[in-house]
Amino acid sequence: MPTLEKYLGKVYLWRYIPSLPAGLVFAGLFLIVTIAHTWKLFKTRLWFCIPFAIGGALEVIGYITRAVATNHTGELAPYLLQAIFLLLPPVLFAASLYMVYSRVVRAVKGEPFSLLTPRWTTIIFVSGDWACLNIQSLGAGMLNKPKRRHTGEIIIVGGLGLQVIVSLLFIFVSLNFSRNFAAHLRRTGGRCEVPWKACLNMLYATSAAILVRNVFRMVEYVMGEDAYLFSHEWTTYVFDGVLMLAVMVGFFRWHPSKLNIGTTRDSMVELTSGDEVMPNVENGQERKP
Repeated sequence: MPTLEKYLGKVYLWRYIPSLPAGLVFAGLFLIVTIAHTWKLFKTRLWFCIPFAIGGALEVIGYITRAVATNHTGELAPYLLQAIFLLLPPVLFAASLYMVYSRVVRAVKGEPFSLLTPRWTTIIFVSGDWACLNIQSLGAGMLNKPKRRHTGEIIIVGGLGLQVIVSLLFIFVSLNFSRNFAAHLRRTGGRCEVPWKACLNMLYATSAAILVRNVFRMVEYVMGEDAYLFSHEWTTYVFDGVLMLAVMVGFFRWHPSKLNIGTTRDSMVELTSGDEVMPNVENGQERKP
Protein backbone atom coordinates (compact mmCIF):
# COMPACT_ATOMS: atom_id res chain seq x y z
CA MET A 1 0.00 0.00 0.00
CA PRO A 2 1.55 3.36 -1.02
CA THR A 3 2.34 5.67 1.88
CA LEU A 4 3.57 9.24 2.13
CA GLU A 5 7.19 9.09 3.31
CA LYS A 6 9.74 11.72 4.28
CA TYR A 7 12.91 12.28 2.31
CA LEU A 8 15.83 11.20 4.54
CA GLY A 9 13.27 11.07 7.33
CA LYS A 10 13.21 14.88 7.50
CA VAL A 11 10.92 16.48 4.91
CA TYR A 12 7.98 15.52 2.72
CA LEU A 13 8.68 15.95 -0.99
CA TRP A 14 5.03 15.35 -1.89
CA ARG A 15 1.87 16.73 -0.33
CA TYR A 16 -0.11 13.74 -1.67
CA ILE A 17 0.53 10.25 -3.01
CA PRO A 18 0.88 10.53 -6.81
CA SER A 19 -1.74 8.56 -8.71
CA LEU A 20 -0.27 5.49 -10.41
CA PRO A 21 -3.18 5.03 -12.91
CA ALA A 22 -3.17 8.73 -13.88
CA GLY A 23 0.59 8.72 -14.39
CA LEU A 24 0.48 5.62 -16.59
CA VAL A 25 -2.51 6.83 -18.62
CA PHE A 26 -0.91 10.18 -19.41
CA ALA A 27 2.45 8.56 -20.13
CA GLY A 28 0.66 6.29 -22.60
CA LEU A 29 -1.24 9.14 -24.24
CA PHE A 30 1.88 11.25 -24.65
CA LEU A 31 3.75 8.23 -25.98
CA ILE A 32 1.14 7.75 -28.70
CA VAL A 33 1.17 11.37 -29.85
CA THR A 34 4.97 11.54 -29.61
CA ILE A 35 5.30 8.50 -31.87
CA ALA A 36 2.85 10.15 -34.28
CA HIS A 37 4.88 13.37 -34.28
CA THR A 38 8.13 11.46 -34.81
CA TRP A 39 6.60 9.62 -37.75
CA LYS A 40 5.34 12.91 -39.18
CA LEU A 41 8.73 14.49 -38.63
CA PHE A 42 10.58 11.94 -40.74
CA LYS A 43 7.81 11.80 -43.33
CA THR A 44 7.76 15.56 -43.95
CA ARG A 45 11.42 16.26 -43.09
CA LEU A 46 10.41 19.47 -41.37
CA TRP A 47 13.35 19.39 -38.98
CA PHE A 48 12.30 22.55 -37.13
CA CYS A 49 9.62 20.33 -35.56
CA ILE A 50 12.30 18.28 -33.74
CA PRO A 51 11.83 20.29 -30.49
CA PHE A 52 8.17 19.27 -30.57
CA ALA A 53 9.01 15.56 -30.67
CA ILE A 54 11.63 15.99 -27.96
CA GLY A 55 9.11 17.81 -25.78
CA GLY A 56 6.69 14.91 -26.18
CA ALA A 57 9.40 12.44 -25.13
CA LEU A 58 10.09 14.52 -22.01
CA GLU A 59 6.38 14.46 -21.16
CA VAL A 60 6.43 10.65 -21.37
CA ILE A 61 9.41 10.44 -19.02
CA GLY A 62 7.83 12.94 -16.67
CA TYR A 63 4.60 11.00 -16.25
CA ILE A 64 6.38 7.65 -16.01
CA THR A 65 8.46 9.00 -13.13
CA ARG A 66 5.29 10.34 -11.49
CA ALA A 67 3.88 6.83 -11.68
CA VAL A 68 7.09 5.41 -10.20
CA ALA A 69 6.91 7.95 -7.38
CA THR A 70 3.63 6.43 -6.18
CA ASN A 71 5.53 3.78 -4.27
CA HIS A 72 8.65 5.90 -3.69
CA THR A 73 7.39 9.17 -2.23
CA GLY A 74 10.42 9.45 0.03
CA GLU A 75 12.96 9.22 -2.81
CA LEU A 76 14.43 12.27 -4.45
CA ALA A 77 15.17 10.90 -7.95
CA PRO A 78 11.59 10.28 -9.19
CA TYR A 79 10.39 13.53 -7.63
CA LEU A 80 13.13 15.57 -9.25
CA LEU A 81 12.86 13.85 -12.65
CA GLN A 82 9.11 14.38 -12.94
CA ALA A 83 9.48 18.01 -11.86
CA ILE A 84 12.12 18.73 -14.49
CA PHE A 85 10.67 16.71 -17.37
CA LEU A 86 7.18 18.18 -16.92
CA LEU A 87 8.48 21.72 -16.49
CA LEU A 88 10.49 22.04 -19.73
CA PRO A 89 8.40 20.60 -22.65
CA PRO A 90 6.25 23.72 -23.23
CA VAL A 91 9.43 25.68 -23.92
CA LEU A 92 10.30 23.19 -26.68
CA PHE A 93 6.77 23.23 -28.06
CA ALA A 94 6.85 27.02 -28.25
CA ALA A 95 10.13 26.98 -30.21
CA SER A 96 8.49 25.05 -33.05
CA LEU A 97 5.42 27.28 -32.95
CA TYR A 98 7.54 30.39 -33.41
CA MET A 99 9.15 28.88 -36.50
CA VAL A 100 5.75 27.92 -37.93
CA TYR A 101 4.79 31.60 -37.96
CA SER A 102 7.87 32.39 -40.04
CA ARG A 103 6.93 29.66 -42.51
CA VAL A 104 3.40 31.03 -42.82
CA VAL A 105 4.67 34.52 -43.62
CA ARG A 106 7.14 33.17 -46.18
CA ALA A 107 4.52 30.88 -47.74
CA VAL A 108 2.17 33.78 -48.49
CA LYS A 109 4.97 36.23 -49.28
CA GLY A 110 3.57 38.39 -46.51
CA GLU A 111 6.72 40.04 -45.20
CA PRO A 112 5.33 43.57 -45.80
CA PHE A 113 2.40 42.79 -43.48
CA SER A 114 4.43 41.43 -40.55
CA LEU A 115 5.89 43.55 -37.75
CA LEU A 116 8.99 41.37 -37.89
CA THR A 117 10.58 39.66 -40.86
CA PRO A 118 10.53 35.85 -40.73
CA ARG A 119 14.27 35.84 -40.02
CA TRP A 120 14.02 38.23 -37.10
CA THR A 121 10.90 36.53 -35.80
CA THR A 122 12.83 33.28 -35.54
CA ILE A 123 15.90 34.94 -34.02
CA ILE A 124 14.02 36.98 -31.40
CA PHE A 125 11.44 34.46 -30.23
CA VAL A 126 13.58 31.34 -30.38
CA SER A 127 16.36 33.18 -28.53
CA GLY A 128 13.84 34.24 -25.90
CA ASP A 129 12.61 30.67 -25.70
CA TRP A 130 16.18 29.41 -25.30
CA ALA A 131 16.69 31.87 -22.43
CA CYS A 132 13.50 30.59 -20.77
CA LEU A 133 14.71 27.01 -21.12
CA ASN A 134 18.06 27.77 -19.51
CA ILE A 135 16.57 29.82 -16.68
CA GLN A 136 14.00 27.16 -15.81
CA SER A 137 16.61 24.39 -16.09
CA LEU A 138 18.86 26.28 -13.70
CA GLY A 139 16.04 26.67 -11.19
CA ALA A 140 14.93 23.06 -11.51
CA GLY A 141 18.50 21.91 -10.85
CA MET A 142 18.33 23.55 -7.42
CA LEU A 143 15.21 21.69 -6.29
CA ASN A 144 17.28 18.79 -4.94
CA LYS A 145 19.17 21.05 -2.51
CA PRO A 146 17.07 21.95 0.55
CA LYS A 147 19.02 25.15 1.29
CA ARG A 148 18.74 26.38 -2.31
CA ARG A 149 15.26 25.06 -3.04
CA HIS A 150 13.51 28.38 -2.45
CA THR A 151 16.03 30.18 -4.65
CA GLY A 152 15.45 27.58 -7.36
CA GLU A 153 11.70 28.16 -7.21
CA ILE A 154 12.20 31.92 -7.55
CA ILE A 155 14.37 31.35 -10.63
CA ILE A 156 11.73 29.03 -12.10
CA VAL A 157 9.07 31.71 -11.57
CA GLY A 158 11.32 34.21 -13.35
CA GLY A 159 11.77 31.85 -16.29
CA LEU A 160 8.03 31.22 -16.48
CA GLY A 161 7.34 34.96 -16.29
CA LEU A 162 9.72 35.59 -19.18
CA GLN A 163 8.02 32.85 -21.18
CA VAL A 164 4.62 34.44 -20.54
CA ILE A 165 5.91 37.78 -21.84
CA VAL A 166 7.45 36.15 -24.92
CA SER A 167 4.21 34.25 -25.60
CA LEU A 168 2.09 37.40 -25.34
CA LEU A 169 4.41 39.26 -27.73
CA PHE A 170 4.26 36.35 -30.18
CA ILE A 171 0.46 36.26 -30.10
CA PHE A 172 0.39 40.03 -30.68
CA VAL A 173 2.73 39.77 -33.69
CA SER A 174 0.68 36.90 -35.13
CA LEU A 175 -2.63 38.71 -34.68
CA ASN A 176 -1.21 41.86 -36.23
CA PHE A 177 -0.04 39.95 -39.30
CA SER A 178 -3.38 38.16 -39.63
CA ARG A 179 -5.28 41.45 -39.53
CA ASN A 180 -2.97 43.19 -41.99
CA PHE A 181 -2.83 40.33 -44.48
CA ALA A 182 -6.60 39.72 -44.35
CA ALA A 183 -7.19 43.45 -44.93
CA HIS A 184 -4.86 43.33 -47.94
CA LEU A 185 -6.77 40.42 -49.45
CA ARG A 186 -10.10 42.21 -48.96
CA ARG A 187 -8.75 45.43 -50.40
CA THR A 188 -7.30 43.81 -53.51
CA GLY A 189 -9.96 41.14 -53.95
CA GLY A 190 -7.17 38.60 -53.82
CA ARG A 191 -7.23 34.95 -52.91
CA CYS A 192 -4.62 32.80 -51.23
CA GLU A 193 -4.23 29.07 -51.75
CA VAL A 194 -2.04 28.56 -48.69
CA PRO A 195 -4.06 27.53 -45.58
CA TRP A 196 -2.58 30.41 -43.62
CA LYS A 197 -5.70 31.04 -41.52
CA ALA A 198 -5.84 27.43 -40.31
CA CYS A 199 -2.14 27.51 -39.39
CA LEU A 200 -2.46 30.82 -37.55
CA ASN A 201 -5.58 29.64 -35.72
CA MET A 202 -3.59 26.59 -34.61
CA LEU A 203 -0.84 28.91 -33.38
CA TYR A 204 -3.33 31.01 -31.41
CA ALA A 205 -4.94 27.98 -29.77
CA THR A 206 -1.71 26.19 -28.90
CA SER A 207 0.02 29.39 -27.75
CA ALA A 208 -2.97 30.23 -25.55
CA ALA A 209 -2.87 26.74 -24.00
CA ILE A 210 0.85 27.10 -23.26
CA LEU A 211 0.21 30.58 -21.85
CA VAL A 212 -2.49 29.30 -19.46
CA ARG A 213 -0.20 26.44 -18.39
CA ASN A 214 2.68 28.82 -17.68
CA VAL A 215 0.48 31.16 -15.65
CA PHE A 216 -0.74 28.14 -13.66
CA ARG A 217 2.84 27.05 -12.96
CA MET A 218 3.81 30.58 -11.94
CA VAL A 219 0.92 30.83 -9.51
CA GLU A 220 1.71 27.35 -8.20
CA TYR A 221 5.30 28.25 -7.33
CA VAL A 222 4.40 31.70 -6.01
CA MET A 223 1.73 30.30 -3.66
CA GLY A 224 4.22 27.81 -2.24
CA GLU A 225 4.33 24.14 -1.35
CA ASP A 226 1.65 24.30 1.33
CA ALA A 227 -0.92 26.01 -0.88
CA TYR A 228 -3.84 24.35 -2.67
CA LEU A 229 -2.21 23.93 -6.08
CA PHE A 230 0.78 22.00 -4.74
CA SER A 231 -1.40 19.97 -2.39
CA HIS A 232 -3.88 18.66 -4.97
CA GLU A 233 -2.75 16.51 -7.88
CA TRP A 234 -5.75 17.12 -10.14
CA THR A 235 -4.57 20.67 -10.83
CA THR A 236 -1.36 19.38 -12.44
CA TYR A 237 -3.25 17.06 -14.77
CA VAL A 238 -5.92 19.59 -15.74
CA PHE A 239 -3.78 22.73 -16.15
CA ASP A 240 -0.64 21.05 -17.42
CA GLY A 241 -1.17 17.50 -18.67
CA VAL A 242 -4.45 18.03 -20.52
CA LEU A 243 -3.38 21.37 -22.00
CA MET A 244 -0.03 20.06 -23.27
CA LEU A 245 -1.69 16.97 -24.70
CA ALA A 246 -4.14 19.24 -26.53
CA VAL A 247 -1.19 21.28 -27.87
CA MET A 248 0.44 18.16 -29.30
CA VAL A 249 -2.80 16.88 -30.83
CA GLY A 250 -3.65 20.29 -32.30
CA PHE A 251 -0.19 20.69 -33.81
CA PHE A 252 -0.43 17.24 -35.38
CA ARG A 253 -3.93 17.86 -36.72
CA TRP A 254 -3.04 21.22 -38.31
CA HIS A 255 0.56 20.35 -39.06
CA PRO A 256 2.71 22.99 -40.82
CA SER A 257 3.39 20.47 -43.58
CA LYS A 258 0.03 21.65 -44.95
CA LEU A 259 1.86 24.79 -46.01
CA ASN A 260 3.76 22.76 -48.59
CA ILE A 261 0.83 22.41 -50.93
CA GLY A 262 1.72 21.04 -54.33
CA THR A 263 0.51 22.95 -57.35
CA THR A 264 1.22 22.84 -61.05
CA ARG A 265 1.66 26.59 -61.15
CA ASP A 266 4.83 28.48 -60.43
CA SER A 267 3.47 30.02 -57.29
CA MET A 268 2.05 28.77 -54.02
CA VAL A 269 0.14 32.01 -53.67
CA GLU A 270 -1.85 33.76 -56.35
CA LEU A 271 -3.35 37.17 -55.66
CA THR A 272 -5.71 38.44 -58.32
CA SER A 273 -7.82 41.53 -58.50
CA GLY A 274 -9.85 42.12 -61.63
CA ASP A 275 -7.52 42.79 -64.55
CA GLU A 276 -4.69 44.11 -62.42
CA VAL A 277 -1.18 42.85 -62.85
CA MET A 278 -0.25 41.08 -59.61
CA PRO A 279 3.10 39.73 -58.50
CA ASN A 280 4.11 36.17 -59.18
CA VAL A 281 5.24 35.68 -55.62
CA GLU A 282 7.39 32.66 -56.28
CA ASN A 283 9.54 34.08 -59.03
CA GLY A 284 9.31 37.74 -58.10
CA GLN A 285 7.96 38.54 -61.57
CA GLU A 286 4.72 40.05 -62.73
CA ARG A 287 1.96 37.75 -63.90
CA LYS A 288 -0.19 39.24 -66.61
CA PRO A 289 -3.91 38.52 -66.84
